[in-house]
Amino acid sequence: MINIHEKTLQDLEFSTVLQQVSECCITDLGRLEALKIIPLTTKEKALQSLQFTNEYVSSFYNDNRIPNHGFEPIIKELQLLKIENSYLETKSFQKLASITITISDILKFLKTFEEYYPSLYQSSSVIEVIKQLASEIDSIIDRFGDVKDNATDTLYQLRQSINAIRGKINQSFTSALNTYHNLDYLDDIRESVVENKRVLAVKAMYRRKVKGSILGSSKTGSIVYIQPETTFQYARELNNLEFEEQEEVDKILRQLTEFVRPYTLVLESYQSFLTTLDVIYAKAKYAQSINAVLPEINDEKRYEAKNAYHPLLYLSNKNEGKKTFPQSIILHPENRIIVISGPNAGGKSITLKTIGLLQIMLQSGLLIPVHEKSTICLFDRIISDIGDNQSIENHLSTYSYRLKQMNYFLKKCNKNTLFLIDEFGTGSDPELGGALAETFLEEFYNREAYGIITTHYSNLKVLANELPYMQNANMMFDERSLEPMFKLVLGQAGSSFTFEVAQKNGIPYRLINRAKKKIERGKVRFDATIAKLQKERSKLEKTERSLKENEKKKQSEADKLEEVNAKVQKKLESFQELYDSNQRLIYLGQKFNDISEKYFDNKRKRELMTELFKLVQIENSKRKKVSAKQKRAEKAKEQQVKQEAEKKVAVIRKKKKAAKAKAPKVEKPKPILKVGDRVRMFDGKAIGSIDTIEKGKAIVNYGIFTTNVNLDLLELVEAKK
Repeated sequence: MINIHEKTLQDLEFSTVLQQVSECCITDLGRLEALKIIPLTTKEKALQSLQFTNEYVSSFYNDNRIPNHGFEPIIKELQLLKIENSYLETKSFQKLASITITISDILKFLKTFEEYYPSLYQSSSVIEVIKQLASEIDSIIDRFGDVKDNATDTLYQLRQSINAIRGKINQSFTSALNTYHNLDYLDDIRESVVENKRVLAVKAMYRRKVKGSILGSSKTGSIVYIQPETTFQYARELNNLEFEEQEEVDKILRQLTEFVRPYTLVLESYQSFLTTLDVIYAKAKYAQSINAVLPEINDEKRYEAKNAYHPLLYLSNKNEGKKTFPQSIILHPENRIIVISGPNAGGKSITLKTIGLLQIMLQSGLLIPVHEKSTICLFDRIISDIGDNQSIENHLSTYSYRLKQMNYFLKKCNKNTLFLIDEFGTGSDPELGGALAETFLEEFYNREAYGIITTHYSNLKVLANELPYMQNANMMFDERSLEPMFKLVLGQAGSSFTFEVAQKNGIPYRLINRAKKKIERGKVRFDATIAKLQKERSKLEKTERSLKENEKKKQSEADKLEEVNAKVQKKLESFQELYDSNQRLIYLGQKFNDISEKYFDNKRKRELMTELFKLVQIENSKRKKVSAKQKRAEKAKEQQVKQEAEKKVAVIRKKKKAAKAKAPKVEKPKPILKVGDRVRMFDGKAIGSIDTIEKGKAIVNYGIFTTNVNLDLLELVEAKK
């Protein structure tokens, strides 16, 4: 049975996650339920809850979205239904009808798309749908929340009578209004409304001449408000009818309440299901906002979280436009405990909290922001010791509290436990506290518990290096910029970079140097060695990344070349087939030409036919019998190859033509023309002789006629001898 302590939920800020989840709900009951989410007590329940959330997330990315599940709470209605002789108002019946229709639509949808949402359908299949409930309410109450006229015959007759009386009231009032207006008994406003009744605005001096009941007067007393006598009689009759109508409506509502009362438990199940569905919807929306997925859940006690993000930090940085650095952690039976070291403000505690919070989220049915190829196992117990927990009320110092926590850990820790300890061993003398912390860690190790701790203590780093199923890890630190890199590296302890961090925070060099002289030389050398190893590891990682990238590029280029080679080979085969086909046609053409010439010479038809028949037989003997479909396919293929070849030839010709066009034209030197030279025009054939030359133009004599031509348009044919 899974049992996670309330203190662990507080340490890992699980309540903040629930607050964010509750904000995604669309109903008030859903918000309240979301805040009550706790880690589930069995693995089966956790897996089922995760499957619900995962199926709802999938509905956001396909065309079959789950219908709207919004509803108005019916808590008060359910309470009234449990009280004998009570009855519901029309608005309450509207809520019951609405929730019934919503349930019906969702159940119908889930049944239709059972293949897409099998778990949700399975959970909804136990709910009973009462179709007549909504139809019965709809037959009595209209969409405005009023009882329909035809709910009963009595109500119909009463409302008909009420409408008739109201007509008479209006008619009698209008008649009295016109009569007294003509007698000039009324004020300029003629009428008014008092106590929701139409009254005549009678001048005070004529109030005794108007029959009716006085309902009031104006502030000045100049106007008296009188309801005409006939109208008053009809109004009394209307009051009686309205009273009877209300009694009939109450009777109808009581009967309808008695009809609904047996379905109280069913209605409770409707509200419960929709509330649960709203929480699942909120989990899905939250998962969408943090890019969460459902990782593989295994039973082999293998915990491999790839690119895990802290959800609260991710959303906070997302809103501020900052980058969030993911971390990867691997725990398995041969690597159960990880000791994280490194500089302060380097991300050790956040990494610790990320793993703990994601584990609690997963065991509470929430998807987590990790890589989809991650594989996670579930733990029966998650215990934590994070932050300063000193208590003035209980007279506990930080270290006293931590010892109390360690005692609790020792009682509860086993092979199904995940423990998380931040700054393990602090709060006491470093040597003594470190020794005690080392003893506790050995005990957790011997119990085969899984865990992650953060520390600055060297003895714990050494212990992690010595024990086979424990591993060191460190948060990377850039010594040049003196900035943390927020990257977790498994397999090596990290330096605390105490003096580097002090330098970054503006501590004078002289004080840092004095501090270095006060500590043991071996300690400095140990810390320096760790720092050097971190640098070398960082360089090796960069080289490894570079080599992998080069390898990927070369592989990609090799694949491309292979693809191009395959295409070229295919083209060559196609062109060879086309060449062979054309050669055969040329051979047949030559043979046919030889036969034709022979016939031309001897005119022997019989010999001609024999030769042609023989040629056809030889060609047919080479052919294979194929179906008409294969023949068409071969012909189409041949046609395609021919078209491709023609395109290639056209492209080559075009390139040659373009090359010729681009080649610089070598202009011939223009000849010097003189009188008597034989010439012709560049675009002409006629040859003539020059008679005279004047101002760049020449008169050319063609024998029959002469013409005046520009010298640039003439070319020399031959020189005059």
